[in-house]
Order: sequence, then structure tokens, then C-alpha cells
Amino acid sequence: MQAYHDLEWGAPVHDDRIHFEFLVLESAQAGLSWRTVLHRREAYRRAFAGFDPGVVAAFDDRMVEELLHDPGIIRNRAKIRAAVSNAQAFLELQAEAGSFDAFIWSFVGGTPKINAWTSMAQVPALSPEAEALSTALRKRGFTFIGPTIAYAHMQACGLVNDHLVHCFRYRELTAE
Repeated sequence: MQAYHDLEWGAPVHDDRIHFEFLVLESAQAGLSWRTVLHRREAYRRAFAGFDPGVVAAFDDRMVEELLHDPGIIRNRAKIRAAVSNAQAFLELQAEAGSFDAFIWSFVGGTPKINAWTSMAQVPALSPEAEALSTALRKRGFTFIGPTIAYAHMQACGLVNDHLVHCFRYRELTAE
């Protein structure tokens, strides 16, 4: 968890495959702790073809059944099916918008929203931008992407800087 915080969380992402990876992981996390999912990240990478949305979009019922027997991932049929249908929606959105990255960053005007929280109690679970993003994604066929998951994605991928102001990452990420 420390390495994830220190090296990844909150750094701006502009790579569609990384966006897809976080969408799959964050959807899998629904109702669970992030720690649970993060510890299974490598198994997810293997099971979901390195998070290649083109490959995952082609997963059929047989592949879903195989994944339901993979002890390295969260074996929830609805979440696995969501990863497949979200891959399909992801590809359609890429075709429509040019890239998933361009689409998602439009919800924050193309630059990270910088917050200035001094305690974890101040950090919200969602935002108006996350609600709008969630609505837009669901209209395009995405599932397991409510406003809280959308906000977690925005935090993880640096669309919002929710590091506390006294955290070294806050200073690093606002200086970029």
C-alpha cells in the first residue's frame, strides 16, 4: 500500500490501458477494501490479458467461467462480466472520443483539480464531477461505475489531487 501511494496514486494518467486497468480494479473493489484488490493486481493482469481492452472485450462465456475458477482474482460473476462489457464500452468510447483519456480528462477541464485537505475526514467519497462522469459512462454502457467508483478513479489517476497538503506527494504533484 505504501509503494502504491508513494509511486502511483494521484499521479496524472494519460494512458488508456492504465485507465482500463484502474476501471477493472475499481469495479472489482466495490464492497471490498482497496487493499484486497491491490494484493491481487498481478493476478488480475494475468487473468485480464494485461488489461488490453481489445482482448477482454472478446472474452466469451467460456472465458468468464474460467475466470470464476481463478483463485487469484475476486470470483464474482457480475464483476467479471462487468469487466468484459466495460471493455466493449471502453472501445466504443475510444472510437467516439479519440481516446478514453481525452474523454475522462474533459470532466476536470484537462488539468488536475487540486484540493487542499488537511485531514482524511475532509476527503470526499465523490464530487459533482464524479457524478457527471459516472452518469456519462453508464449512458455509454459501463456498469459497476457509480459516483464513488468514478471518484476513486479520478483520485487514482490524478484527475484530482486528494493527497493531504502535508504529504510529500501533494507537493510533488502540484509542482508538476
